[in-house]
Amino acid sequence: MNAHKNLSVGLVHYPIVDKAGKIVATNVTNLDVHDIARACRVYGIDSYFVINPMKEQLMFVSRLLDFWRTGTGRKYNHMRQTALVNVKPAESIREAVKSLPKGTRVVGTSAKAESISRTQNIDLLSFKGFRQELETGATHNLLLFGTGFGMSEEAFKQCQAVLEPLRGRPPQDYRHLSVRSAVSICLDRLLGT
Repeated sequence: MNAHKNLSVGLVHYPIVDKAGKIVATNVTNLDVHDIARACRVYGIDSYFVINPMKEQLMFVSRLLDFWRTGTGRKYNHMRQTALVNVKPAESIREAVKSLPKGTRVVGTSAKAESISRTQNIDLLSFKGFRQELETGATHNLLLFGTGFGMSEEAFKQCQAVLEPLRGRPPQDYRHLSVRSAVSICLDRLLGT
């Protein structure tokens, strides 16, 4: 089975932690929808979920998709329409999982993956090991990325594993990438040639 057929991506907007450590819902941004959709298209991801429980935010996503898929945007830039074909709005992580194959494993991402693995008692996956699983395994995976200052403990309770963090160059080891950059780097490490 091809690796990309075993992997979906989810961009989580709730439950998210803000810079003060409070659980919040973040707003969907046009750039995140477009740029992550483009990265998913490059690496052959069939489903990219924009996860947000707020009706107004899901309506925004639907309007955006309609504009580029069937509206004026389709004629203006057909490449954008092609990139957005696999974007799916979802109210929750659970809703996204329900639309995927039975037995889908949910894998979170975090700059603090090691401590999350310990506190949540979930598997810590290396990029190399996860890539090998995707190449040889039959299990479908939903790879979640958090907005804001990352996914909350509540979100990680829905995960069966967490992917090792991206690391910066020593000595700074700065780990606060835009989610668009993080998704692109992770997909390339997992699916790139």
